Amino acid sequence: MNIVGIIPARMGSSRLPGKPLLNILDMSMLEHCFRRCSMAVGLESTYIVTPDEEIISHVESFGGKALLTSHSHTRAVSRTAEGLEILLDNGENIDGVVMVQGDEPLVSPDTIKEAFLALNEEEVDIANTMIRFRNQTDFNDINNIKVVIDKDNNAMYYSREPIPSKWQGWNDGEAAYMQIGIIAFRNDALLKYYRTEETSLEIIEGTDMNRMLENGDKIRMILSDKYTIGVDTADELKRTEEIMKNDPTYLFYKSHK
Repeated sequence: MNIVGIIPARMGSSRLPGKPLLNILDMSMLEHCFRRCSMAVGLESTYIVTPDEEIISHVESFGGKALLTSHSHTRAVSRTAEGLEILLDNGENIDGVVMVQGDEPLVSPDTIKEAFLALNEEEVDIANTMIRFRNQTDFNDINNIKVVIDKDNNAMYYSREPIPSKWQGWNDGEAAYMQIGIIAFRNDALLKYYRTEETSLEIIEGTDMNRMLENGDKIRMILSDKYTIGVDTADELKRTEEIMKNDPTYLFYKSHK
């Protein structure tokens, strides 16, 4: 399969404005994401999709590829889908996309690879990564999206609330999973999302993937053992920077820049 990486990014984040260009050590958050995605073995190429000329210029400054998309998108997945449409209209031979959120600067290239390799299974059209929560504080944090899975590792529901219920008490995160913004799609699945209206649970929970569940689609969840942080706050930015200092993936691409 010909799979490309697409990283959606915009300057207008409500929780941390301008975050794609915020500095982490010696490069922007967005460049970290781009370099890590580019290291995922098996990807044909990596593109950043954005409505902002400022981001386009920045991406070109470090040698990346960028596509200008509409300002109208309210979801990262729909922006990614427009990017796919642009590439297909340009004659690119693409079978699928792995979306890597532009605020995942610690993401492992191996985790990205695990997501799109799941598309090699005939019955899998969408694959989303997840990790186990490490502590109850992160489990309770509304910025972290939780996912409940069935016995076949397919997503049942996504929420910003702590699910499954804490009624039985915190159980060392045994069944508590955090969604990671790495999602692989076959072309038809991504374009179907793009052409379907927003759904009520997608809006209520503020998470793209509920649109697919509400329309009967299956999402295979891939458990990763690689810790990552989706950066939504200044505190998370500081935590990311501390971890990054000794991160072997960062040290590799820093030395080869």
